[in-house]
Amino acid sequence: MSAADAPSRLEIFHRRLAEESETLPKRLRQCADLVARAPERIAVSTVAELAEAAEVPPSAFVRFCQLFGFSGYSEMQKLFREAYAPRWPDYPTRIEVLRDHGQDSPGALLAEFMEAGRHSLARLAETVDPDALNKAVDVMAKAQTIHIAGFRRAFPVASYMAYTLEKMEIPAMLHGAVGQIETRHALREGDALVAISFSPYTPATIELAEEAQRRALPIVAITDTLTSPLRRLNGTVLTVNETDVGAFRPLTATLALATALVVSTGTRRIGSR
Repeated sequence: MSAADAPSRLEIFHRRLAEESETLPKRLRQCADLVARAPERIAVSTVAELAEAAEVPPSAFVRFCQLFGFSGYSEMQKLFREAYAPRWPDYPTRIEVLRDHGQDSPGALLAEFMEAGRHSLARLAETVDPDALNKAVDVMAKAQTIHIAGFRRAFPVASYMAYTLEKMEIPAMLHGAVGQIETRHALREGDALVAISFSPYTPATIELAEEAQRRALPIVAITDTLTSPLRRLNGTVLTVNETDVGAFRPLTATLALATALVVSTGTRRIGSR
């Protein structure tokens, strides 16, 4: 791939990144994950800062840029600056300022989480794939029973989806890990699975999704990185990334996406009756 192949628009870059991420060597996949997870950081960070965040040498990040047709990091950064700088205030910088000034009181922490939530929602609005979103709703609307799997951090999202579907009288089953009870036998022809998992990915969710694939059931995956194991399955993938505050990652954008999915599913099912 030569410099002449460098994408001229950000959407072209992201499409190419999604297509080629699975074939990248380990260090370049780490670069790809960072770019997919926090694309706005490219506009305001040095290559050394991004390399540190991706846990790779700066030379690896430069190779990543060159692989996608850019002469180097500066040329790739220019593409991101043109896309992000005019539209988004730098929320991560604001959060860092709060942290650096020791503003860790409950009120200051609330402000940090509010800023992180706003940033996550803005990024979701910019990156969501409307076609994938519509396809996911179509899958859920046609399913006899909607199975929902999400453990650990994803469990609040999964349980809220199941709760809302139940209130709309749509058959749904929330899969859990209580008592290590096996629930994959509940998957039936005509059903669909919503699988929710984020890095470092819960094996139970991945295994249930793989079982659904073996049974040829449609899958809707809500996940984060381009190297998520849920992407290897033949399903509809919706990507959402949350801005973290320290080691804590709120679910602001994820819950917004999940709510849109279930309410749209209810609207479509009721309209087809």
